[in-house]
Amino acid sequence: MRTRLSLSLGTLLIGTVAVLAACSNPADDEAATQPAAPARDSTAAPSATPAATPGVPLGTGKVLETMNAGAYTYVRVDLGGKDVWAAGPQVSVQPGDTVTLPPGMAMKDYRSTTLDRAFPLVYFVGAIQTGAAATPDAAAMAAAHKGVVTAAPAAAAPVARLDGGRTVEEIVTQSADLAGKEIAVRARVVKFNAGIMGANWIHVQDGTGSAGTNDLTVTTDATVAVGDEVVVRGKVTTDKDFGSGYRYPVIVEKATVEKK
Repeated sequence: MRTRLSLSLGTLLIGTVAVLAACSNPADDEAATQPAAPARDSTAAPSATPAATPGVPLGTGKVLETMNAGAYTYVRVDLGGKDVWAAGPQVSVQPGDTVTLPPGMAMKDYRSTTLDRAFPLVYFVGAIQTGAAATPDAAAMAAAHKGVVTAAPAAAAPVARLDGGRTVEEIVTQSADLAGKEIAVRARVVKFNAGIMGANWIHVQDGTGSAGTNDLTVTTDATVAVGDEVVVRGKVTTDKDFGSGYRYPVIVEKATVEKK
C-alpha cells in the first residue's frame, strides 16, 4: 500500500513539474540565452532571436529619417513603398539621400538607450552604403574591415618612437595640419588584409592614444604580418571617401612599409 502511494505521489510530482515547465514564458528562457546584437549601442531585450537575412542587399532607396547614436547611424529608408529601419557604422547621410542597405541581421523590439527609442524592427548592417549598390571592391572592403582592431593588443608593449618621426596619436589628432605632408612612424601591425582595391591594407598602433586616436590605416604594396614592428613612410590624406560608406578621416596611402 505504501509503495503504491509513493508511486502515485511521485507520478503527481513529475506531472506538476512538467506542467509548470510547459507554462513558463518562452521569451524569458530566450532572453537568458539571447545573443548580443551586432553593432549594439545599448542593452536591449529583443523579443525574438535575431535571424540573418539572405545574402542579398535589403535594397536601395531614399532616406526618410536619420539620427546618430554613439558610433552608429540609424536610417529609415523607403525601399519602394516599404519603410525599413537600419543601423550601421556612423556615416554622413541626410534625408533625401540615396543609400543601399546590404544584407543585415534583423532585430525585433530593439531598444536604443542612447536614443531612448524603441524600434519594432531594425536591421544591423556592416555599412550604410551611399549611392547605388556596392561594387565588388566595396563588398570586399566590407569583409576585409570586419572586426578592425580599435585598441592596442593587451600583450603588446609600446613601440619606441622613431627618431624624427611621429606617433600614431599625433598623426590622427594633427591630421588637419599634416594633410598632404610626408610622415614616418614606427608602430606594430594589428591587422593585415591583402589585395583590396589593388592594395594591401594594414592598421598600425604604437601604444599612443586611446580609442579613436590609437589606430592608423595604411595602404601599401608591402606584405607584412600581424605583430610585425614596422616603419611606415607616406603622405597623409584626410577625409578620404572610397564610396559605399567607407570614409576615412585620416589615412596614409601608397606607403612604404619596412619591417624592423
